[in-house]
Amino acid sequence: MTSCETCGNDYDKSFEVVIRGKAHTFDSFECAIHKLAPTCAHCGLRIIGHGLEKADRIFCCDHCAEKKGVTELRDRA
Repeated sequence: MTSCETCGNDYDKSFEVVIRGKAHTFDSFECAIHKLAPTCAHCGLRIIGHGLEKADRIFCCDHCAEKKGVTELRDRA
């Protein structure tokens, strides 16, 4: 068994996620999201979907982007 790098649990159904050539081991999607998902530049929520990006910042929604002064992004066209 391999230990989850987020919670340390030893689990016989653990899995690996490889990002930019580096392998990460987790026991659940919840732990993978907690460790790997980016956070919104305004509210800090974990972004599980695509999010909205401007330059080097990512936001969970248009509202958060606007709060940081980014006005070119839209949730809907």
